[in-house]
Amino acid sequence: MAMNSVYVIGIAGGSGSGKSTFAARLREQFPDSVALISCDNYYRAHDDIPLEERRRLNYDAPEALEFDLMVSHLQALKRGEAVDCPIYDFALHNRSDKVMRIDPKPVILVDGILILSDPALRETFDLRIYVETDADERILRRIERDVKERERSLDSVIRQYRETVKPMHEQFVEPSKRKADIIIPEGGRNDAAMKVILELIRSRLH
Repeated sequence: MAMNSVYVIGIAGGSGSGKSTFAARLREQFPDSVALISCDNYYRAHDDIPLEERRRLNYDAPEALEFDLMVSHLQALKRGEAVDCPIYDFALHNRSDKVMRIDPKPVILVDGILILSDPALRETFDLRIYVETDADERILRRIERDVKERERSLDSVIRQYRETVKPMHEQFVEPSKRKADIIIPEGGRNDAAMKVILELIRSRLH
């Protein structure tokens, strides 16, 4: 697969904005032609730190993520090479010992809260999307996800939101929307925007 035949779409937005739902809905329409990479899997490994300390780390600042590895993986995929994507364990707050093989596809979707904040990563995207959703809706979605899916206590989710999620969103995530080509309100629930991006992907594939 030639380098210029791979089209990479970055989908950013605050935690709970609907960006992952939007990306997943896009991919399910073209399961054989579209790869999906979650920035969450590129949280740094902290094998040298006890679990209690790992729980208190700031996971909403750019330095929490291994952007260099992500950039190298996307560059490899653009060259037509498969990569072994790390897998993050949210219950243990650490990178697991498992990896996920990602094969190059004509279209690659990348989703993550901070992906438009890093200049080198931003340059790998052919299209930059920012999903914008009201803060009250985002916190409700985050509580529901972290308690039900990630087995977190309600108190820990609220404390993390106050201490790091909200201030880091205001410092890094929200300003990064100025780097987007398209801003989409409400993410996965925006059917009109979904149709537009689906048509764009369809045109790339044909």
